[in-house]
Amino acid sequence: MRLRGDVSDDEEGDAVMDPALLSSSSPNGAAVAAAVAAPRLVVGYALTKKKVKSFLQPKLLLLARKKGIIFISIDETRPLSEQGPFDIILHKVTSKEWQQVLEDYHEVHPQVTILDPPNAIEHLNNRQSMLEEVADLNLSSFYEEVCTPRQVVIMKDPSSIPTAVAMAGLTLPLVAKPLVVDGTSKSHELSLAYDEASLSMLDPPLVLQEFVNHGGILFKVYIIGEAIQVVRRFSVPDVNTYDLLNNVGIYRLPRVSCAAASADHADLDPRIAELPPRPLLEKLSRELRGRLGLRLFNIDMIRELGANDRYYIIDINYFPGVQLFCLSHGFAFVALHLFFFCQQVLARPNNLSQMVVEEVYQSETSHCLSRPI
Repeated sequence: MRLRGDVSDDEEGDAVMDPALLSSSSPNGAAVAAAVAAPRLVVGYALTKKKVKSFLQPKLLLLARKKGIIFISIDETRPLSEQGPFDIILHKVTSKEWQQVLEDYHEVHPQVTILDPPNAIEHLNNRQSMLEEVADLNLSSFYEEVCTPRQVVIMKDPSSIPTAVAMAGLTLPLVAKPLVVDGTSKSHELSLAYDEASLSMLDPPLVLQEFVNHGGILFKVYIIGEAIQVVRRFSVPDVNTYDLLNNVGIYRLPRVSCAAASADHADLDPRIAELPPRPLLEKLSRELRGRLGLRLFNIDMIRELGANDRYYIIDINYFPGVQLFCLSHGFAFVALHLFFFCQQVLARPNNLSQMVVEEVYQSETSHCLSRPI
């Protein structure tokens, strides 16, 4: 693997850094500049403006720079072969054109790590295919069961939905989700259908999943390589017999995965708040990384109310909204394991990750967002 000794002035100009942080004229600039190591690894990134703002925060960038890791923006209007060279390409662009650009680039530069392969990411852009791998999981060595809600895919003709639901043997209420996940807010708009008559009001293509009562708590399991972090989110309240008898129609569900829905510090019933067992999550993470071919993703997981050993995976997302956990202890988690992955790319000793542990956790652990598993 190539080691970078320096970066050109043009590349320096593209790096996402707050100039005030590195300016020798700022109060702390000289000290910071002196602490910055010569770049040993270059990470090119192709991300949306929103993702850049949430993920490449100045605190992380400065710490990376001090450890010899530099992030450089990829200009999608220029040939990728004319940019870099890169050690890692970090991306979340979904177009077919970009996928082809990356594939062509990797054929010429196989030594560059693509995080993650476009064809693997594409598997998660369809809610039918994303859960197929979960349905085939074999976790028989554990008492806990991991499965997916029963579901049916509707491609077109809303009038056919009641018949399709009956043939699939699904039980109301049903969660309706857009079939395609394309990064838009519309692809995350979920609805709850209470009665059969309202099913034909839905707009295909979509996936209909049986609603599983889960105590109103969802577990978001973030995975970076071999590292795992779990946070709790308030979810949709349980549905009881009274609700089924007194509600009709289609109800739009709120975005339960947003940071405002955090349940990590809520006063919850311990049986509902208890995180999934660590050994189960480690095995699940290994299996999914191997099956999906991904190293940076999260899974949305619920535990069936009254069945403490049965879990359901209801969604899988690539390169999730890290602003949800890139705070306090969450920042330490991101920095540590992103740098640890970079360390693996360089095949360096473990001193890098240890320095990151010491430096990040000293400043962050006093305000933990969520307890690690």
